[in-house]
Amino acid sequence: MFTLRRWWEHKGLQIGLLSLLVVSAWVVRQTQGTLLLELYQGITSQFQIVQPGPTSEERLRDARVLELETQIVELENQNKKLKQLLSYVEKEPLSSRPIPARVVGRSADNWWQQVILNRGSQAGIQEGFVVKAEGGLVGLVENVTPNTSRVLLISNLKSKVGVNISRTGAKGVLRGDASAEGVLEFYEKVPNVKPGDVVVTSTYSQKFPSGLAVGRIKSLDLKKLPASVAKVELFPPIRSLDWVTVYPKPENQPMENPLSASQQSQK
Repeated sequence: MFTLRRWWEHKGLQIGLLSLLVVSAWVVRQTQGTLLLELYQGITSQFQIVQPGPTSEERLRDARVLELETQIVELENQNKKLKQLLSYVEKEPLSSRPIPARVVGRSADNWWQQVILNRGSQAGIQEGFVVKAEGGLVGLVENVTPNTSRVLLISNLKSKVGVNISRTGAKGVLRGDASAEGVLEFYEKVPNVKPGDVVVTSTYSQKFPSGLAVGRIKSLDLKKLPASVAKVELFPPIRSLDWVTVYPKPENQPMENPLSASQQSQK
């Protein structure tokens, strides 16, 4: 009896722990872990009570704060752009000082064709005024109301601008391609042009002042008939126009060489 008691004192705790493990494993298997999940949820719920999440009012307040912060950043960016634009405008002579305007209308169907500005005849804008943006020529005002102006973009398929190559003076007509690129048709069969050459408006153009930056030659096709053509990467950000400047119609400028009436009507 004494021996059995000593054996139980030494082995009883181990037997008890082993039995507890066996029973626990059997319970987990029978309940598929439901009991442990309930125990876990019971423990974690205590912490959730101690540390509750944000209330609906707090979430609403945080959303409003985030909205206001976003608006502040946007206003700061717009203010910076407007200051830069006004600084540029003030450097122009009074007689030809441009009118700053912002793009306020643009449809997905006519994204590359036209934009609507927030300034019109009350600001002094008239049909035929020239529109520029950072980078160069944007287009031509084709319709005006007291408070708005519609601009035909140089990327419009109907747009035709007389241009020349700054490096060599080679001339042609730039046509819109409904994209950030234009197609330049040269007057010469084999013009002195290479990729990278800068394209500007020419003195042949009667709608635009000469020397306005337009773009850069991207590629050439000298085998195209009846005349060589080039792809032109446009400088102005036609894809994402925001602020622009509107200039009066150019005064009649001397022609370098006589052109046919059909050629002049395209520019």
